[in-house]
Amino acid sequence: MTDNKPSMEAKVALAHEFLVHYGGAEKTFEAIAELYPDAPIYTAKYDQKNISKMSPILRGRNVIAPHQNLINSASKYLFTFMMAPVFENMDFREFNLIISDGNTWNKGILTKPNQLHITYVHTPPRFLYKYSTESTKRDKWYFKFPFSYIDNLLRIWDYVAAQRPDYIVVNSKEVQRRVKKFYNRDAVVIYPPVETNVKTNYEQDNISKPYYVTVGRLIKYKNFDLVIQAFNLIGLSLVVVGTGNYEGELKKMAGPNITFVGAPSDEEKHRIIHNALGLINPISDEDFGIVPVEAMAHGIPVLAHKSGGHLETIIEGVNGMFFDTTDMDKVVQRIKTFDETVRNGHFDRGKVRESVQKFSKERFQKEFHNFVSEKWESFSSTGA
Repeated sequence: MTDNKPSMEAKVALAHEFLVHYGGAEKTFEAIAELYPDAPIYTAKYDQKNISKMSPILRGRNVIAPHQNLINSASKYLFTFMMAPVFENMDFREFNLIISDGNTWNKGILTKPNQLHITYVHTPPRFLYKYSTESTKRDKWYFKFPFSYIDNLLRIWDYVAAQRPDYIVVNSKEVQRRVKKFYNRDAVVIYPPVETNVKTNYEQDNISKPYYVTVGRLIKYKNFDLVIQAFNLIGLSLVVVGTGNYEGELKKMAGPNITFVGAPSDEEKHRIIHNALGLINPISDEDFGIVPVEAMAHGIPVLAHKSGGHLETIIEGVNGMFFDTTDMDKVVQRIKTFDETVRNGHFDRGKVRESVQKFSKERFQKEFHNFVSEKWESFSSTGA
């Protein structure tokens, strides 16, 4: 701080790309919104019924989605091209502190020199930088040529947009490296909030045999087919938690030892995880990976792909193990080794739980609030 001039009062606005589904990004935004209860929330699209049902913290908040009708009426193939101007045209003139959260479009908010913009980035957009994604339409031969041209233009926009925020906060060292590579920007790592203070006295569920569990949206790039095929060959019991557009195909390939439970309540999901032998997380290049941390908070060890954010949360032999291939024979062998290690009592549930306490919601809110307060104090005291 350069002088003793008192800082200005912060007039805060929050922005999140889409408030439609309730996943890890929304839980992070929820924790941010709880810190600023009076701040309005700007978004491109809002499903009030779904979000209110899933998030008491966001229920009743002032949510502004000025372009929702336009987005709802647009063709899904035009949707990507519309998003940049959607956020660029949002009006934040009455605010001097804007906190945004998302992957792509929130970075593009336009601010003036007397406004501070801090953005929390879960990852640079995977679809632009050749990471596996939920949508596969860019892989279809008739889309490859036009999308290669359009995506190049979007990468230019994405780079320019990433220069706009005053500060970038990211959810892992893995994403920090991506931000440096693709945007040439430094970023601060504040790990996202995870529910680590879980119960330790869940009743036994109604699944009779000892089982492993895999959890997530059932979409192609998450490699759940690899897990199901491996468990078909091994014959161990597997419980699949989640729904998605790949669910039908996964069910067709699954043997009688594999059970699909859909999308249970949070209470039921935690009960299933708590009573499992371990979690299998086959996703490669995870940005952070909240599900494995949730499982380890129950004392459950994790077998995960050796890449991405997994390398920052899983310690080989302490709270889990890795596999680093998609070769079926090697994956099967690694699952067998993991199963033997688990059943021999190698993993101490207390130590597994202890290993992830640093990812708690309370820790996240403290670190994030301190970061914003420090940057606001410095910014406002200069007379900006």
